Amino acid sequence: MGENVIVTWHGHACVSLSVNGYVVVFDPHDGVSLGLKRPSVQGDLVLVSHDHFDHNAVNVVAKRTTRVFKMFYGETVVDNVKIEGLRTYHDKQKGKRRGENAVYVVTIRDLRVAHLGDLGEIPGKEILEKLKGVNLLIIPVGGTFTIEPEEAWSIVELTKPRNIMPIHYWIPGCTLPLKPVEEFLKHVREYSVIRLNTNAFNLREHDKSIIITASP
Repeated sequence: MGENVIVTWHGHACVSLSVNGYVVVFDPHDGVSLGLKRPSVQGDLVLVSHDHFDHNAVNVVAKRTTRVFKMFYGETVVDNVKIEGLRTYHDKQKGKRRGENAVYVVTIRDLRVAHLGDLGEIPGKEILEKLKGVNLLIIPVGGTFTIEPEEAWSIVELTKPRNIMPIHYWIPGCTLPLKPVEEFLKHVREYSVIRLNTNAFNLREHDKSIIITASP
């Protein structure tokens, strides 16, 4: 067993990973624009999938020393965290409607975590291959602006992650017309659905699970 990796949902698509006080934040929002709480986290490393207002509020989670990557494609290592950014699209028209979207695969200690941002399509084989078997797949399931719940489940079946964390779905207060997480859970097979009464969990304590955290 390696060090604990604490995963925290800050609402919408904003998720943080924390190891020994080092924090990676994905897709920060400002809270108020969505009718949600402002994320209460500061990142050492911030990864932004695309430049829309509900995913790019870097100033909310940044400190003076924060490293920020916005729509980064390629591979790099920052503070012993390996980052792979994969070019995908926010729609099914190769970005014509909503632009590009960076999917991030992050290797932190010995764990691989993928955050799909605002993925709007089922990606091609090359991208799916890189997502196969990740320890945690953080995937949008609320539809409207992203893949629909059934498409999200198709991606799960194609990539077979160890664990899944649904994001970007409707919760009370949210002003965006998204579907609730139950629409995704209808499709689930062969994974345990774990419902937590907190918005954080230790990734090492889960396997073959779909983890639904409490709203922040």
